[in-house]
Amino acid sequence: MSDVLSIALDLGTTSIKAALLRRDGNLSHIVSHPAPAIDTRNGHYESDALAYVQTAERVLAKCRNHAATCTTFGLCSQRSSLVIWDTHTGIPIIPLISWQDGRGAQSCVDLKLHEPQIRALSGLPLTPYYFSGKLRALLQQHPDWRDALLQGRYRVGTLDTFVIWRWSKGQHFVTDASMAARTQLLDISTARWSPKLCELFDIPLSILPIVLSSNKMELTLDNGLTLQASVGDQSAALIASVGTDESFALANLGTGCFVVRNSNKDQPSDYLRSLVYQDEQRHLALEGTLNSIAAALAPYPVATVRFADLAKLDIYALAEPSGLGAPYFRKNLGLQFSAPIENFAQSDIAALLLEAVIFRVTRIHEDMHRDQPLARIYLSGGLANLETLQHGISQCVPCKVYGLEQNESSLLGAAILAAGIQTDSLRKAREITVTVGNPKLLAKFQHWKDWLDGLLSRT
Repeated sequence: MSDVLSIALDLGTTSIKAALLRRDGNLSHIVSHPAPAIDTRNGHYESDALAYVQTAERVLAKCRNHAATCTTFGLCSQRSSLVIWDTHTGIPIIPLISWQDGRGAQSCVDLKLHEPQIRALSGLPLTPYYFSGKLRALLQQHPDWRDALLQGRYRVGTLDTFVIWRWSKGQHFVTDASMAARTQLLDISTARWSPKLCELFDIPLSILPIVLSSNKMELTLDNGLTLQASVGDQSAALIASVGTDESFALANLGTGCFVVRNSNKDQPSDYLRSLVYQDEQRHLALEGTLNSIAAALAPYPVATVRFADLAKLDIYALAEPSGLGAPYFRKNLGLQFSAPIENFAQSDIAALLLEAVIFRVTRIHEDMHRDQPLARIYLSGGLANLETLQHGISQCVPCKVYGLEQNESSLLGAAILAAGIQTDSLRKAREITVTVGNPKLLAKFQHWKDWLDGLLSRT
C-alpha cells in the first residue's frame, strides 16, 4: 500500500508548488518554483499563461518522482485571474490577467447602480479585482473576441480552467464552485452561473465553463493523474486550517490579511460572502480583508517591537496603503495616522502600525462574533510569526487564539480535499497565551474604534 494519499499543486501568484500528502498527515517532497514574472507596465498586471503551465508541469513532475503509484491529484489556484485562448492551437490570445489588474474599474463605475443586486447574488462588492469587470471591458474593446467565444473558436476562464483544459487535451472545460464564485458571475445560493449577473456584465453565459463540485471530480488528465479536487487558494487554506467548524475563524497575516469564518447563515452582511467550496453541500463563509499590510510594515523594524511597547502613544493608525478592505471598501482611507509622526523613532511608527493590524483583526472578529459566536481564531501566514502580533490579537479578542504550526496551508487543503480525509485530525496548532498582559492595549482599541468611525463618517 502506498504511503502517499494524494499529490497537490498550488498555482500561486508568486510561486508554483507541489507536494505529497502522506498517511501521517504531513506534506513531503515539496517542490517550489517562482511563478512567471508579472508585467506591470501601463498599469496592467499580466504574465505568460503558457509559461505558467510549463512551470507547473516541471514542478509536478519532480514531485511525482516520489509519489510511487499514487495518481490522486488536488489543485488550488489563485482566484480571479483571466485568460482567453484559441481552441484549435491551445495558445492564449492574451496574457494571463492577474486578479491585481485594474482594467475592470470602468465596469464598476458603469454598474454602480446595480451593486446591491450584484452583491446579493454574488456575495461580492463591485471592485476591479474580479473576473467579471475585466472580461466585460475586454469584450467591449474586442467585439470579434465575443463572436469567437460564442462560436467556440476561443475559450475563456480562470487559470484552473486553462490548466485543466490543456492537461485534458480540451476534453474538460470546467471550473469548481469556489473559483466560479470569485468571478462575480455565480449565484452563490445555487452554485450556478447567474443569468442576471451575466446580463448585467454583458457576458454570454454560454461561453463560461461547466461548474463542478470541488471534490470527487474524477477527471482523467493526459499526464496520468486523476483530478479529484480543485479549489481556490484561500478556500484551500481554510479547509486545512479550520475545516467546516462555524465556531472557528482563520486570520491569515501575509502580504495582505484576510479573516474568514465558515457561516452558512443566509443573511446580508457588509463582509465578503464567499462560497468556500462545494461537495454534497455548499460551504459558505464571511470574509474581512486588510489590504497590503506587508507593504506598510516593510520599511519599519516591526520584529524589534515588544508587546509591552504597544499602546504607549496616544496616536491611532491605519496600515492599509491600498485602501481599507472589507467591510469598508474605502480607497480614500489607507496608510495614515491621527497625528504627525515625522519626529517619531522608526520603532514607534512600527508599533503604531502593528496596533492598526491588531485592531482591524479584532474589530472584524468582534463583528463576526456578534452575529454568530466564535470560540477560536487561528493565525497563519508569515506575519503571524511576530510574537507582538500574536500577543496583541490574543489580548484583544474575547476567545482563544491559536498559532497554526503547519506550513503550506493551501497545498495541504488541496491535498486533503483530494484525498477525502478529515481536517481536524491533521491540524497542528498551539494556543497563544499572554503571561504578562497589556491592559492599555484593549483600552486603546476602544478609542481607535471611535477614531475610525469618525473617519468613516467624514469621508
